[in-house]
Amino acid sequence: MSLGEWLKGFRELHEKAKKGTLAARELTGYHAARDELARALLAAQHVALKPGQRPRRMLRVARALQADIEFHDGSERAMTLDVSAGGFSALLARPPRVDDEVKVALRVPGGDPLRASARILEAKQQVGNARGTFAFVGLEDADTERLEVFVFDAVLAQLQG
Repeated sequence: MSLGEWLKGFRELHEKAKKGTLAARELTGYHAARDELARALLAAQHVALKPGQRPRRMLRVARALQADIEFHDGSERAMTLDVSAGGFSALLARPPRVDDEVKVALRVPGGDPLRASARILEAKQQVGNARGTFAFVGLEDADTERLEVFVFDAVLAQLQG
């Protein structure tokens, strides 16, 4: 089977999964195929690592989503730079405190904002703003699945384009 044929089959499974029409057996196959695609894409990213860089553990995509973030000293509306089921990064007006836990409302398409706690993993000062990296804390399984579906929607759109 060619890569194109495999992707076509995966795309069909993905659409059925989004609609909730997969039988239990198909759902197991869908999750296995999703994991396989994620491993392949992560492996491709690892090939391009520079010396000293750590490989990613979760597939992420460059997507701008509105994020309302409640810090210890106020709140800020930001746009994400990239998103995964494990967290996101965003441009902020000022660098946040690393290791702080914050509340986040992430506007993922197709429903109400995803509300979660996140820990600030990294803050990098840039000219005129800062880049913050956030990891979700205690994310519900349904929210993790919602983010996974969002990530794979983006991956399939990129592979098609």
